[in-house]
Amino acid sequence: MATGMLKTDYLVVGAGAMGMAFTDALVDHADVHVTLVERRHTAGGHWLDAYPFVQLHQSSVFYGVASTVLGNGAIQESGPEKGLGKRARQPTIESYFDSVLRDRLVGSGQVTFLGAHDYRSDGTMHLATSRVSGETVQIEVARRVVDAAYLSPSIPASTTAPFAVADGVPVVPVNRLADLAAAPQTFVIVGSGKTATDAIVWLLAQGVASDRIVWVRPRDPWMLNRNVVQPDPAIALALSTDIMLAGAASDTVDEFFLRLEAAGVMIRIDPRVTPTMAKVPTLGEWERDLLRTIERVVRLGHITRVTGTEIVLERGSVPLPPDSLIVHCAAAGLQYPPRVPIWGADRIRLQTIRAGFPCFGGALAGYVEATRDDDRERNRICPPNRLSDTPLDWIQMQLRGTITTRGFGTETDIAAWANTCALNLGRIDPAVRDEPAVRAAVARLAEHVGPGMSGLAELASIALPNQ
Repeated sequence: MATGMLKTDYLVVGAGAMGMAFTDALVDHADVHVTLVERRHTAGGHWLDAYPFVQLHQSSVFYGVASTVLGNGAIQESGPEKGLGKRARQPTIESYFDSVLRDRLVGSGQVTFLGAHDYRSDGTMHLATSRVSGETVQIEVARRVVDAAYLSPSIPASTTAPFAVADGVPVVPVNRLADLAAAPQTFVIVGSGKTATDAIVWLLAQGVASDRIVWVRPRDPWMLNRNVVQPDPAIALALSTDIMLAGAASDTVDEFFLRLEAAGVMIRIDPRVTPTMAKVPTLGEWERDLLRTIERVVRLGHITRVTGTEIVLERGSVPLPPDSLIVHCAAAGLQYPPRVPIWGADRIRLQTIRAGFPCFGGALAGYVEATRDDDRERNRICPPNRLSDTPLDWIQMQLRGTITTRGFGTETDIAAWANTCALNLGRIDPAVRDEPAVRAAVARLAEHVGPGMSGLAELASIALPNQ
């Protein structure tokens, strides 16, 4: 039974990156009240559980909320990524979201935050129960309920290892790697994606010799070269053009990715293996070079169980070296629920809209909610996209995102907002629009976008609009 009552215009469930981006843009463009419910004690979502040495894989400016730039657009002045946008670390990201929540959102008087609360609903009644006091508040929602956890990721800190482990075999999630009581002789890194690559790069930086690392890599991944994902419109436009050129010239999915690799867009760790995974975070060339020093790579599928003497996988087994530590980096990570209309009859379900970049998608949905009155129009402007897992998925995501971007680009107010929103990789700030490099990049993309879209559509088996 509820012990309190709260009235609000919007109930946003989840104060992770997308929920925060949506709420920030909504209150920035509409005179409304939002109640933000989060099961953790503050905002930030999975960043509160992440491993301590994690960094954003892209420039900080592409992450967070539209009103408050993360990192202020700072450029790295030294190191292997000199000249690239700085990438915030976990403590900075935690502090950023907490500050945006307290100072920007709650401080505006438009947002009420219910932290450490579990949300539940029977369809008509919305309840939030404190995980600390046990008290329950009933929330009366005048306008919309927003599901900001529809794409909530799965991470090692909050999931058990997806394989059986014999008693006595040490297994730790990656977030425990930085506080080991004793150093093992061998680190067995389990996982194919960004978390696994982060763990290996960190271990090597701590002085662990590459021959002490065994990498269980069920799939080889394609990753984006970080050099081409930067807050510079000329670079962003060149990336789009390279994708169009590869789309127009390729007859198969694999050929498309190989062309992007030759153009310096895509990176693979082992040049002898054609990747089958394409979640496609960014990777630095220096990181790729470090990862290539790992020679003890196991490609026998996923682990089914670990005994005291061997690692048993889907397609065989390998010995477990003595004094080994299994490092769990194998959580599902990105989620792939069905694409559904963002504005549904019962609630708003936040999803990506362009190609990746969930914070921009959340902010764009918040802006459109604030400035449009009809759900059919909102859904027309912002059709849902889907994050990628395979190379084909990535092509489909790029094509859908490009179609959507061209669509909302014809909406004068949205285009103006998007071109001043730092979260938007494709923004062209009016202050630089007439610079020669930008004008040339715009012209080059315009020349190749038609054939490129047709080629992508054929590879993706998706019909272009009006065809």
